[in-house]
Amino acid sequence: MLYREAGQFKATYAEDQRIFPIRQDRIAIALILVFFFVLVPAFANQYWLQAILVPVLIFSLAAIGLNILTGYAGQLSLGSAAFMAVGAFAAYNFMLRVPGMPILVAFVLGGLCAAGVGILFGLPSLRIKGFYLAVATLAAQFFVVWALTKFPWFSNNSSSGVISAQQVKILGYAFVSPESKYLLTLAVVTVLALAAKNLVRSSIGRSWMAIRDMDVAAEVIGFRPMRTKLSAFAISSFYCGVAGALYAYTYLGTVEPEGFNLDMSFKILFMIIIGGVGSILGSFLGAAFIVLLPIFLNISMHVLGDAVPKGLASNLELIVFGGLIIFFLIVEPHGLARLWQIGKEKLRLWPFPH
Repeated sequence: MLYREAGQFKATYAEDQRIFPIRQDRIAIALILVFFFVLVPAFANQYWLQAILVPVLIFSLAAIGLNILTGYAGQLSLGSAAFMAVGAFAAYNFMLRVPGMPILVAFVLGGLCAAGVGILFGLPSLRIKGFYLAVATLAAQFFVVWALTKFPWFSNNSSSGVISAQQVKILGYAFVSPESKYLLTLAVVTVLALAAKNLVRSSIGRSWMAIRDMDVAAEVIGFRPMRTKLSAFAISSFYCGVAGALYAYTYLGTVEPEGFNLDMSFKILFMIIIGGVGSILGSFLGAAFIVLLPIFLNISMHVLGDAVPKGLASNLELIVFGGLIIFFLIVEPHGLARLWQIGKEKLRLWPFPH
């Protein structure tokens, strides 16, 4: 009753192919955007904006990129952090070496550089799959970090290898305050998330899912595996590259190659496992869960005090992460997004029993 399409008639193909065809979805998305664009900057403090919401948005964008590759195209990857590093350092060098470079153009160019690297390391997917492909993308993780460390040109010959991101300015306005950086990050993530939502519904998205489900059958009916897989690697790496540029400019301000290590790649992988593989919404839910969980555990440790042994407290985060991964893989492989989908299906039948 609360979530039914009854009485919502579609008279044109454009209405039928909307990203959100149900009126309740459109109203909910509008309210969510108003909440995050208007109310959150007005009432949230600096800690929530800079330490929680901005990293949640950035990791959500990186998780969307990995979800495009793994969830929709079925290609395993352990190099997400490497593509983020490429985007961050590429945007930094475009801003440094091209006079008058607009910051948003630098973000796009950084994403395109990451897409090029993604295509290069996606070439093995034409011959190998599964665990072997994951190992091949793992090579990208180590190679990119090694190259950024080995060649000081990328960090402008910095002795420490750490880059200090330039000030973010758009049309003469400097994004210095936490509120302005949060709004810029939110705007970029919103646009790219809606683009990804629309992309997976297009012919490109259908080709990804066909290759994911059965690549041989997809090739027989006309899909081109080479073009499909490399497009997934390119678009996925582009999203990770833009996320890396935002990570450098709106979150940390200073970034080093070791900051994009293997742990970050695994963290992004955990986000899509917990949030939901093959779900744009799941990328946001997984990123929020992974970012907020350590904060919740730290607060719990302070509350419990000496009641928890020191050895257990120091490793509690790893224990909880591992337990949650096993739990979701066994109980709900489609993650938090599937639980939300089940809730919406129950709303369609409310108040009648399911």
